[in-house]
Amino acid sequence: MSAPERIPSRSVTTADPAAAELLARGELTVRGRIREASNAALYCTVTHEGREAACVYKPVAGERPLWDFPDGTLAGREVAAYEVSQATGWGLVPPTVLRDGPYGQGMCQLWIETAPGAELLALVDGEEPGPGWKAIGFAEADEGRTALLVHADDERLRRLAVLDAVINNADRKGGHLLPTAEGRLYGIDHGVTFNAEDKLRTLLWGWAGEPLTGEAVGVLEALRSALTAAGALTAALAPLITPAEIDATRARVESLLTTGVHPLPGTEWPAIPWPPV
Repeated sequence: MSAPERIPSRSVTTADPAAAELLARGELTVRGRIREASNAALYCTVTHEGREAACVYKPVAGERPLWDFPDGTLAGREVAAYEVSQATGWGLVPPTVLRDGPYGQGMCQLWIETAPGAELLALVDGEEPGPGWKAIGFAEADEGRTALLVHADDERLRRLAVLDAVINNADRKGGHLLPTAEGRLYGIDHGVTFNAEDKLRTLLWGWAGEPLTGEAVGVLEALRSALTAAGALTAALAPLITPAEIDATRARVESLLTTGVHPLPGTEWPAIPWPPV
């Protein structure tokens, strides 16, 4: 993702408790449009009580209709992904809120500056990944050459793979992975998530069928408790997605805990998004 003109944040970080309040209450000023986005995505500044940060604003009015998701629901799903991320304690999604803006209601998310040169994906020759890499599958490279697409064997990516399985992310592309100079990794673009039907499409298949880490099991157990009928996460998700989608999220958490392994690609839905990056 690239911005029309970078606006540095002023003392606002993803870990700042005031970040969400700044996004929700601050004055939005549109600076330009992010043209790579499939839906309307506007690069903005948000200002409140002397603080300013760069952010992304995606108005509901700019969402393109999809055949398998109800119209006007993508912004709410983005916020729901943030709520689940917060409940895991991993902080994998930048602060995200639902609010009114210059073009009506939409989602507003803190802008993340990425670290130049961070390598999470690669194309390699041969049939097996080298040390430190996990295989995704074969892809066509330059001049008709076939190469192995791999992703880093990185604990941050592995956590994100678990989150994607929980929220049923149908579009985890390479361009949605944002590593920072501080060593954090964030995932963005969660508009096509939480469908009640299995639609998991991701580049992060490297751990498919492998046992979940002990850390992941502990996080999933905490999510199970938070997703009870009276749970805090259930209450946070209720205004954002449907009861059936909350039930499906609950069922996916339970399935992960029952199997104890990372999910395998499905057979009735393309396993890798297109384009992958």
